Amino acid sequence: MTDSGKDLREDQGGPSSSVDSFALPFDRLTARQVYEILKARALVFSVEQGIHYLDMDDVDYSACHVFLADRLGEVLAYGRLYRQEGDEPGVIRMGRVLTVRHGRGLGRRLMEVILMIAKKKMGARTIVLDAQKSAIGFYQVFGFSIKSGEFLEAGIIHQVMEKDLSMMDD
Repeated sequence: MTDSGKDLREDQGGPSSSVDSFALPFDRLTARQVYEILKARALVFSVEQGIHYLDMDDVDYSACHVFLADRLGEVLAYGRLYRQEGDEPGVIRMGRVLTVRHGRGLGRRLMEVILMIAKKKMGARTIVLDAQKSAIGFYQVFGFSIKSGEFLEAGIIHQVMEKDLSMMDD
């Protein structure tokens, strides 16, 4: 964490230099950030994917919210990291991963930030997620492997995926 009040905020330069990265616990999010996160989640899960289940849950309170936002504060990509009761020490879960604007490299950039935060800031050795079947190839590019058969979650086929972070460069 930095003294600036943000766990992570960096302008990474390049063609998308007007996009900043953030990683904040729930109680450090501003009201506007909470609104923008929930708006992005509703846009992708409800409007785009047609999921008609309540997206918000109590995990939000204990999660690290990782997101990319433009200079106006609009959340362009989002994911959350959290510990689940019953998991072994060193296991971090990832969920609610999304991008609002597709085809701009935001998903790749978000994953790079998420993996770095999970390992360096949260001390994770393993990261686990329930991946939508349509996104499995995306996660495999980052070294995730399938660990379960298919199952339905919110009416969409998912599979558990896992990545060993111990081999990741520091």
